[in-house]
Amino acid sequence: MIDDLPCLMYLLAYDDAAEGPYDRSRTELLVRAAALVDLALRGRLREDGGTVTVSGTEPTGDPVLDGILRDAVAGHGWKRLVRRHRKRTLTQVEDRLAATGLLTVTAPRAPFGTRRLTVTDPTVPAALRARVSAALNGQGPVQDIPAADAALLALAAAGGVRPVVTRQDQKTFRARIDACTQCLAALAPGLEKTIRALPTTMIAAQGGMGGS
Repeated sequence: MIDDLPCLMYLLAYDDAAEGPYDRSRTELLVRAAALVDLALRGRLREDGGTVTVSGTEPTGDPVLDGILRDAVAGHGWKRLVRRHRKRTLTQVEDRLAATGLLTVTAPRAPFGTRRLTVTDPTVPAALRARVSAALNGQGPVQDIPAADAALLALAAAGGVRPVVTRQDQKTFRARIDACTQCLAALAPGLEKTIRALPTTMIAAQGGMGGS
C-alpha cells in the first residue's frame, strides 16, 4: 500500500463522477502541501527565519518528494513552494498511482480534453476516508492521532474536500480541526500558517494569481 502523503491526499480528493480530483486546481495545491508536510515529518525540510531549508542530500526514492526537495533548494518560503510547479506535481502523483496499479489513466477523447482517471480499487480511498473520519470524530486527545492522519484531516478541511469534511463537520468539529492544524506548527510555524491560508491561496490560484 502506498503511504506517502501526496498520494493519500489525492485519493481523498478523488471523485468517481469527475473521473479525477473533485477540483483539479485545488487538488494541485493540496498534493503540493501534503508533500511539504510529508518531507517535514521525515525531517527533510526545516524552517530558518521563514525560509525553507533542506536537510540531507540523499533522495527519498519517491519522484514526487524528490521533485519537491529540488524545488526547495532554492530557498523559497512555504507558500511559494505550495504554488510552485503544482500542475507538474499533480500529474506526477497520478502517474505514481497508475504505476502502482491504484489508478488507470485513459487518454482524452478530444485533442484538448482531459485524461480520465479511475481508481481501480474503491475500497482503498474508502478506507482512507474512514481513517480521517476516525481522526475527526474521535474522543481522544489530538496528540494521540497519527501525525499523517492529523495532517490529512487539516488539509481536507482547508481544501474543502466535502466527502471527507462536510460543511457541518467544519462547524461541529472546528476546535478539533484547528488542533490538528496547530500540530503542524511543531514542524514549522510557517507551514502551519501556509495550510491555514490554503483557502485564500486556492481562490487566488483559480483567479490566475497563484504562480505556475
